[in-house]
Amino acid sequence: MKEHSFYDQVYSIVKQIPKGKVTNYGTIALILGSPRAARAVGYALNAIKKGDLKNEIPWQRVVNAKGQITFKGDLFRANLQKSLLIKEGIIFDSTDTIDFQKYGWPS
Repeated sequence: MKEHSFYDQVYSIVKQIPKGKVTNYGTIALILGSPRAARAVGYALNAIKKGDLKNEIPWQRVVNAKGQITFKGDLFRANLQKSLLIKEGIIFDSTDTIDFQKYGWPS
């Protein structure tokens, strides 16, 4: 049996996040049994090419631990992520933060 790559494992977890819910990079790392791999989770999601952003992996449902979008200078992707989340019914407060109590996954 072929061993799944870390990125494939990340994508598998992200596919489980229901519409209208979000989680953070650290939570995915914990679920994968690699609690210090939050940054690697971010790299995996960033590896999804811009042309593929509307594919079957709901990458937009992963935000930082503060409940905010991390854009690292990629304004296109950050704006796309926010608009996709708003379309799913997620509300941002005045500081562009998502309430994990209300929208967090797993809950």
